[in-house]
Amino acid sequence: MSTSAQTALVVGRGRQYLNDMNLWTPPAGTRGLIFDCDGTLADTMPVHYVAWTAMLGRHGIPFPETRFYELGGVPTAQIIRILSKEYGVPVADVHAMVIEKETTFLENMHAVKPIRKVIAVAERHRGKLPQAVASGGYRDTIIQTLDALQIRDWFEAMVTAEDTERHKPEPDVFLEAAKRLGVPPELCVVFEDTDIGLLAAKRAGMVGVDVRTEGWS
Repeated sequence: MSTSAQTALVVGRGRQYLNDMNLWTPPAGTRGLIFDCDGTLADTMPVHYVAWTAMLGRHGIPFPETRFYELGGVPTAQIIRILSKEYGVPVADVHAMVIEKETTFLENMHAVKPIRKVIAVAERHRGKLPQAVASGGYRDTIIQTLDALQIRDWFEAMVTAEDTERHKPEPDVFLEAAKRLGVPPELCVVFEDTDIGLLAAKRAGMVGVDVRTEGWS
């Protein structure tokens, strides 16, 4: 590895921290790349938070911003149940709340921006390595997000909340993505922006790339 490449990443405990996307190269033997969507490929988190607080406010359930980011990657229905229990506010129809929140998000899709340096990684390796999107979001929402960024056809596989019974920090979403790519899990690299997502990658036996470093926006 060149000196310049060495400055681009620090590897430890199966995780890479990127300082400069332009210098990133896949670890030796890598045969597949897996990308989270929200907060990784797409700068959706502020838009999601607005949708969350609008919906939950009508139901009298707080959602502090720090807690919102802690639960990044957890499916909407599961978050509602977690918050309902944490704040002791019973909810009668979780499904209706999910629809309300997702609808509000989609109405504000115009505010979603690409995370350009992560997308550049996917673009550079498009056609060279098989790539998948693996998200805790719902399929229709993820499809519309990728379509808004005009990158859906870059990925050979997509795994969303509907596709696994267990979700991040469990490894199932990434294992399913590797299966659909036809690549052994240990030969996949995952790009993530949350602690639970990186933990899921580690549990799947994959290298995790933490995109939350300076300049990754």
